[in-house]
Amino acid sequence: MSNKLNNTEASADDVFSNLLAQKLRRERTAKNWSIAELALASGVSKAMISKIERAETSPTAALLGRISGAFGISISNLLASTEADRGNNRVIRNSDQEIWQDPETGYIRRALTPPGAEPEMISIELPPEASITYPSSSYGFVKGHCVWVMSGRLEITEAGETTDLCKGDCYVFDLSQVCERTYTNPTQSQIARYIVSLTHR
Repeated sequence: MSNKLNNTEASADDVFSNLLAQKLRRERTAKNWSIAELALASGVSKAMISKIERAETSPTAALLGRISGAFGISISNLLASTEADRGNNRVIRNSDQEIWQDPETGYIRRALTPPGAEPEMISIELPPEASITYPSSSYGFVKGHCVWVMSGRLEITEAGETTDLCKGDCYVFDLSQVCERTYTNPTQSQIARYIVSLTHR
């Protein structure tokens, strides 16, 4: 199943998967970790990591969160670093903005800013009744993180507390809390569309 959406869907998906596989191998090699050591640090099975590194499978957002957390970088930085392999510009045209789809939930992520930009801005579409949980480790290198809802409803659960957000609402994460964070679309028929803004340490 393709997790990369653009005008040349199949070939672009292959290119993106290969770039991501190369990036994961580089990060693992830089730490002198075996696949078994990365599996232990991330909680992702050796078999799954091996498949991702061979570009044989499309990792879910939750899996990328675990792996990036083990590396000590955010999931957004991991994907942005992959996108940066294609070049780094001050302007990124709408047609060139990377679009990635989580094969498990159907969540769609569009990188609005060029790789390396601060703050980093991401557009998200979360399907009805979909939910994604990121481990606390995936936020370790994030200095600022907020979400602005464009349409639909979004529930954010942080440190055991759930906040219901509607169109126009903005939520600022408490990064002093070491906890996992969950994004949920509680509706049965409406896509939740929101913008994520991130600054990095």
